[in-house]
Amino acid sequence: MKANDAAVIVGAYEHPGRELPDKSLAQIHAEVALGALADAGLTLGDVDGFFCGHDAPGYGGGWVSMAEYLGLRNLTYMDSTESGGASPIYHVSHAVAAIAAGKCSVALITLAGKPRTGIQPGGGGPVRPEDSFEGAIFGVTGLVSSYALAAQRHMYEFGTTSEQLAEIKVAATKHAAHNPHAFLRKVMTVEEVVNSPLVADPLHRADCCLVTDGGGAIVVVSKEVARTLDRRAVKILGQGEAAKLTNGGQLDLTYTSAVQSGPAAFEQAGLTVRDIDYVSIYDSFTITVLMILEDLGFCEKGQGGKFVLDDALVAPHGRLPFNTDGGGLSNNHPGHRGGVTKIIEAVRQLRGEANPGVQVPDCEVALVHGNGGDLGTRMRSATMILGREDA
Repeated sequence: MKANDAAVIVGAYEHPGRELPDKSLAQIHAEVALGALADAGLTLGDVDGFFCGHDAPGYGGGWVSMAEYLGLRNLTYMDSTESGGASPIYHVSHAVAAIAAGKCSVALITLAGKPRTGIQPGGGGPVRPEDSFEGAIFGVTGLVSSYALAAQRHMYEFGTTSEQLAEIKVAATKHAAHNPHAFLRKVMTVEEVVNSPLVADPLHRADCCLVTDGGGAIVVVSKEVARTLDRRAVKILGQGEAAKLTNGGQLDLTYTSAVQSGPAAFEQAGLTVRDIDYVSIYDSFTITVLMILEDLGFCEKGQGGKFVLDDALVAPHGRLPFNTDGGGLSNNHPGHRGGVTKIIEAVRQLRGEANPGVQVPDCEVALVHGNGGDLGTRMRSATMILGREDA
């Protein structure tokens, strides 16, 4: 039996709050955990595997303190892999492997953040070895500048325009208009996006993701446990993980490590891009979505700007509906990391539980992609392909 045949997703829950000044970070983790378990028809007492990133507060990469806070008494497997926006997708992959190996049978994955109304843990950390060179000499001082650098190079190499990037934001706002919990529900035009203030040339404010509180959780269980539950499961068909480094400065800024993680996921699933009905793409910036669509093979390298035109990404009838909850660009970006919400919306689509205005007809196969790090330079990617239970 292949590892991905051993487990399924049975629970998914997104916190409805976007500004949570009166809740602690631990409270948000707990609320999304309870929400996902209730969605699955399980309780905290059923959990024997716990997965979280460094957004979780406390010892052991967060899992020790959070396990105690949640009262998880039966843990036999724990994982605090940290990979930025890709972390929850890594966690699902690792949970599947752990269940296949008999290490646990009910895996709980949580993510939460309070960057809008509180302090986000893990934001500082030790000085990276490259900081004194890249920051002090060349002034690359944050994610926005490095993503803008990748966008500039993509524009230079392929003629990509700000208006084409804006189409991605417009699609996100059209989807968020159907989501009562979305932080930004106003539908924007291309002109409004490109006329918003520049943050780091060529990226405008509207090209950038939201800063929100909130969180989400996923429950992955063995097939044996799933058979005891009265809940429609989502199959995990394929997974891929990869990293890209700078190669001593000899690198091409116009691609991401999705060029490795995507093919690995498709190969394991035995599928191609033509089989995908819906995509959840991590959208820290509009350029992130465009480059990842190219790198996953939905269009040729350099053709992403043309691919997203003519409402191609708009649900329900676009060529490739994406981020139908509004994504990090318009709905929710809890803790500066959007991986968990990408999984949650893919689960909704496959269950037929997305908002009716954006539900993709007969959605059978969905792709989820997350990334962490600096786009085009040092980064890591995780790609996962999910399937409807009866597909």
